[in-house]
Amino acid sequence: MILAHVHPGPAMAPGLLELVTVAAVLLVAVLYLLAAANLWRRGDVWPRWRGASFAAGGAGVAWAVVGSLPGGPFTAHMIQHLIIGMAAPLLLVLGRPFTLALRVLSPGATRRRLLVLAHSHVVGWLIFPPPAALLNVGGLWLLYRTELFSVMRHNPWLHAVVHAHVLAAGLLYTFAVSQLDPVRRRRSPVLRGATLLTAGAAHAVLAKTLYAAEPPGTAFTAADLHTGAQVMYYGGDLVEAALAAVVAASWYRTTGRAWMRERHPAAMGRGAPAATGYRPPAEPRLSARRP
Repeated sequence: MILAHVHPGPAMAPGLLELVTVAAVLLVAVLYLLAAANLWRRGDVWPRWRGASFAAGGAGVAWAVVGSLPGGPFTAHMIQHLIIGMAAPLLLVLGRPFTLALRVLSPGATRRRLLVLAHSHVVGWLIFPPPAALLNVGGLWLLYRTELFSVMRHNPWLHAVVHAHVLAAGLLYTFAVSQLDPVRRRRSPVLRGATLLTAGAAHAVLAKTLYAAEPPGTAFTAADLHTGAQVMYYGGDLVEAALAAVVAASWYRTTGRAWMRERHPAAMGRGAPAATGYRPPAEPRLSARRP
């Protein structure tokens, strides 16, 4: 996905890169909603809030690309960074697009290829939380603490490449830490939580360094620099807290409920699905069968 250069300040007509980005985002969102509608038509359960979350993530990316962002140049850039690299990836991952694809696809060559890709060693390493965090936060340190940010501001194509990396790395990191979709090997909540804390600390330290000193080769006003660094610091904390809540909720689903069943079987039995005869369909596993 191409992410185009944002021009803070007065509104400007969208360029080719901006239009291509918005078109790509809308296409992905429409494909997702069509797949979800297919499940609803055949009577399968697919929570509507997942579709709303995915659509909101796509809308956030589109707005960050073509919308009029508030503040000075550095503040507007940091708002864009917060949306594209952190908030939108969380909303998109909460939509569980990989699970949706497995639910919609019929047994066949396409589904088998998707499963082979999900089982590959390359994907296994990419969604291992520590390397995913290093790719995500390490890329930000490289961007803001070298001349890359200064060069990028004057090269729209380089700006597009860098922000495409920010979005991709944010998606990969959020997917690796949350692990909401079925994966070949589910990592422990301890590892994912420790990775989240470490990456959050590195992100916060980077924001503090930007509050003290602008990126090399740039010249922003002190007020703009400080506001942008605060957006990065506090906004990043907010998104990371939401991601931590997702990790905690997944831990409870896999561990907390089992713990409660062992210690309070009678209480957990009341209101169980067996009492009503309804059992919600299980989420798909990584197998060749249709879920």
